[in-house]
Amino acid sequence: MQCLFSGKGINNMYKLIHTDKNTGARAGKLMTKHGIINTPAFMPVATKATVKTITTDELYEMGTQVLISNAFHLLLSPGMEVIQRGGGLHKFMNWKGGIFTDSGGFQMIRKDFPFKINDEGIIYKNLRDGKKYSYTPEICLMNQKLLGSDVAMILDDCPAYGSEFKVVEASMERTIKWAAMAKNVEQNHGQLFFAILQGGTFAELRKRCAEELIEMDFDGYGIGGLSIGEPKEIMNDVLKLSVPLVPEDKARYLMGVGSPIEILNAIESGIDIFDSAFPTRNARHQTLMTSKGSIDIARNKFAMDFSPIDENCGCYMCKNYTRAYLHHLFKESELLALRLASIHNLHFIQSLVIGAREAILEDSFSEYRKNVIAGFV
Repeated sequence: MQCLFSGKGINNMYKLIHTDKNTGARAGKLMTKHGIINTPAFMPVATKATVKTITTDELYEMGTQVLISNAFHLLLSPGMEVIQRGGGLHKFMNWKGGIFTDSGGFQMIRKDFPFKINDEGIIYKNLRDGKKYSYTPEICLMNQKLLGSDVAMILDDCPAYGSEFKVVEASMERTIKWAAMAKNVEQNHGQLFFAILQGGTFAELRKRCAEELIEMDFDGYGIGGLSIGEPKEIMNDVLKLSVPLVPEDKARYLMGVGSPIEILNAIESGIDIFDSAFPTRNARHQTLMTSKGSIDIARNKFAMDFSPIDENCGCYMCKNYTRAYLHHLFKESELLALRLASIHNLHFIQSLVIGAREAILEDSFSEYRKNVIAGFV
């Protein structure tokens, strides 16, 4: 593999290749220690070092370039020592592509998890041993260094949707402070640090957060606090506000968005990278994406339908099995149903994003987006 790095620093970690002439959609390259990631790029969620029911070979075959795992979940199980002894996260899970690791902060502050938050970090109770532990921005990054991920996400504080201004402001200020604390952690050779923009739905707070974090000059920026229950119109408004705040020479990562329409709208706004459990979660709930919209394969009308899920799809499911067969598998609660449905949905999203990149390079993204969305409305 071509060496992308020299010394401790990283040369041109993100390179903008082309911006669609009619929209803000852009094609680029993110340089990582495990190779180049062509953007736009979609990351399947491998929270605990696995994408549910899918092997890494299957992920590679469907065009996956990069995965995202959760550093906090991996800290709890199997633990840093196990993964270190296993040769790092890439070797442990047998994945040769890129890996982002999320800090886990969002998962830690959910209502059913015992925690306390302050300006120094998060104090949480490990439900496995009953003990209390401190999770600071420095500890968070040190864990991600041990994992050996290509991109480490800075610990941030994400307020719930609908929180009042003062609550969101305090959360934003804490996110900025944590990012400054994270800057004290020396980067591993080739590992990138991404900070996360917060500020809820308040334009003033979004701008302040962006200004402070960009001044710290991280390798890339996530746009956080979206897709957490807000109406789609509000998400789109905040996205349109936030994207221009990130410099063109930095990768832009929209966290937690994975439906076809949301992905295309975000690409149109200038987003480069996405992650979501949407494809696999929907697959497990019997919902399959097609070029003519989503279908519920559990419906009785598919019991005698011997066509592929999508005639335009080249995934393993569509090349080898029928709607009737998958309907039967789900009806009988066969585990193979989860695998085949997940393979199809992930392949669909990867093909969608690959097609979007090709359209951007040809200055035809608007038409591409219009044609795809037509099947879903």
